[in-house]
Amino acid sequence: MKFSAADLKIFLKNVVEVMEDNKEYLSELDRKLGDGDHGVTMSIGWQAIDEKLNEELAAEEDCGKICITTGRTFLSAVGSSVGPLYATGFLRGAKAFQNKTELTGEDLKDFWVAFIEGIKERGGAEVGDKTMIDTLYPALESLKSNFEKEQDFVNAFTESVAAAHKGMEATKDLLSKRGRSSRLGERSLGNQDPGATSAYLILETFLTTINSVQTV
Repeated sequence: MKFSAADLKIFLKNVVEVMEDNKEYLSELDRKLGDGDHGVTMSIGWQAIDEKLNEELAAEEDCGKICITTGRTFLSAVGSSVGPLYATGFLRGAKAFQNKTELTGEDLKDFWVAFIEGIKERGGAEVGDKTMIDTLYPALESLKSNFEKEQDFVNAFTESVAAAHKGMEATKDLLSKRGRSSRLGERSLGNQDPGATSAYLILETFLTTINSVQTV
């Protein structure tokens, strides 16, 4: 498979749209656990990225530079704890794309592995803490295992997104251990984590994008 710089920008544009569509839903989830602003925060960050895509990145063909600008833009636009996490993900992932205008399945696998490992390292959360790691880490383990077996990125990433969905759903049954929601104790049970949800939306959007660009 081949995935171009133009395809990468299509993915980022698709995330902008998905975050706008789910802004209220993510904030509603966050109202049950935190400040109630997660949807707004994600919208602000991705709208800033959209501006870069329309201007500075419009003619950029280096996939690494696209990811670096994406990470830095998100960080400067978003002041909350999620800013440094996604910034780290994109900046670490950019190394897999450095000086490349067209990406292979292996490049894409390396990007997502670096992206998720970067977020986990930066945030220090573990599976079971009721955070985005409950979505991202099962996705990472599934991707590494399935790609190693088949060397087929699309199939491996499809399985990865299914694992991410299970992880996201599982946050309903977890007690919050980090951030403001950790003060809720038992009251955090039964509510899906907003950060785990937005992380899932990003992965799902990437899957939708690769499926659409592969069939063109």
